[in-house]
Amino acid sequence: MKLTKEGLKSAEWKSKGYSLPKFDFDNVQKNTFENPFWIHFGAGNIFRAFQANVVQNLLNEGVIDSGLVVAEGYDYEIIEKMYRPHDNVGALVTLKGNGSVEKTVVASIMEALTADSENQKDWERLLEIFRKPSLQMVSFTITEKGYLLKKANGEFMPGVEDDFANGPVLPKSYIGKVVTCLHERFVNGELPVAMVSMDNCSHNGDKLYAAVNEFAKEWENRGVCKHGFADYVNNPSKVSFPWTMIDKITPRPDAKIEKILKDDGIEQLEPVITSKNTYVAPFVNAEECQYLVIEDNFPNGRPELEKAGLYFTDRETVDKVEKMKVCTCLNPLHTALAIFGNLLGFTLIADEMKDEDLVKLVNILGYKEGLPVVVDPKILSPKAFIDEVVQKRIPNPFMPDTPQRIACDTSQKLSIRFGETIKAYQKRSDLNVADLKVIPFIFAGWLRYLMAIDDDGNKFELSPDPLLSDVCKYVEKVELSKEFDVHNTVEPLLRRKEIFGVDLYEAGLAPKVESYFEKMTASCGAVRKTLQEVIG
Repeated sequence: MKLTKEGLKSAEWKSKGYSLPKFDFDNVQKNTFENPFWIHFGAGNIFRAFQANVVQNLLNEGVIDSGLVVAEGYDYEIIEKMYRPHDNVGALVTLKGNGSVEKTVVASIMEALTADSENQKDWERLLEIFRKPSLQMVSFTITEKGYLLKKANGEFMPGVEDDFANGPVLPKSYIGKVVTCLHERFVNGELPVAMVSMDNCSHNGDKLYAAVNEFAKEWENRGVCKHGFADYVNNPSKVSFPWTMIDKITPRPDAKIEKILKDDGIEQLEPVITSKNTYVAPFVNAEECQYLVIEDNFPNGRPELEKAGLYFTDRETVDKVEKMKVCTCLNPLHTALAIFGNLLGFTLIADEMKDEDLVKLVNILGYKEGLPVVVDPKILSPKAFIDEVVQKRIPNPFMPDTPQRIACDTSQKLSIRFGETIKAYQKRSDLNVADLKVIPFIFAGWLRYLMAIDDDGNKFELSPDPLLSDVCKYVEKVELSKEFDVHNTVEPLLRRKEIFGVDLYEAGLAPKVESYFEKMTASCGAVRKTLQEVIG
């Protein structure tokens, strides 16, 4: 059994329980080549597990008759060493919360191109696709960093300055390549298209727009592109930049999953580690739960993607869905488990959901303290979403997420994941901030975490955080089992609105944070004891 177009003719696939493509591959490939409707930049795991499978389901049901084109603009070896040897065919292994797996062969990707201006064949084909009137959507999963034109120190990212100077000719930077392709669409009749970021970052469409617009204006100012290009980019009836909210976990291809596939008889499954240190395999493994909510703004129309479970709505609702997830239904629970997972010696988030105390903690945080002020987008039920998170997603034994990874950048997360809830309580006459107990306990837990000593008294390594050296200084003199002036120690930190979203003294929650922190430093085992006290 081989993951190739020819290999799919084997009868063994069905006998081993694989769901196979049900469409006429040759006909779909012909239609895609002649009239592509969707090209995606970013050939990574999330694309293969989510967008490619969505298109396959629509092809199987006869809703569409064209497949996907994927372009990779950063790590060309993904295309050359993984996609092409397998005819763009891959295996998707869906990891279910009950410990079972669902196996699908995905063959909806009809073309895979390197977005490399020095690769004449691929580059010419890429430009040809952008000249096609049929093209409706250009989507992206290139990470939030992919939209940056400058580094943190203000210097331009590699290739950007050259691309500004040279205009839409043989670009080097990722965004330069994208904007060159868009310029090709402009000079061939100002054809409409939707530029759709599907990266997991807030207001992602604005980030993509900002980068594209800066290129367009720079080129116009320097006179290196056709006049009117910036107007085209800024005309929403021609080019749109919808917001989206995406939610699906696709961990790195796992050796345990590779063994399952090998035992089924699939050959040539060896992963590839590229020269840019990308780890890719002929299969992807992913959780079963997935959400993609898209602002319905498509100047050139779109197929009925909602028939595959995607949500189309207005920008305000996309924003509400994101706030629902980030401020209440998912991210706060993850952060709570990250902090206390480190303190209580856990190395897997899923294992924390076997701990009755921690399960009770996240239930109180989500259902009791969060849901009363949740931003309700209406198109999704916040309670159903959090039910799925608590009952299926976080406990999923296949998800190898660690509290150590999720604890990264915690100082940057607290204001959004908890501060927004505090502010919502302050605005409500029927709710009292003083009734919150788990949120201040989590803040206290973070202070205890910054001591880098777990509940057994063992040292551990703190996860990376841009403010680590700054915030650790507040607790550097605190020692387990030794008395200290808790108020004078932590007051300057607890007043920092940029970290907590509010001044915790003005909000009336600081005394609780101080008390919980003092209790958790009383002795070894005090974190667990205080946790049990808080959850009742």
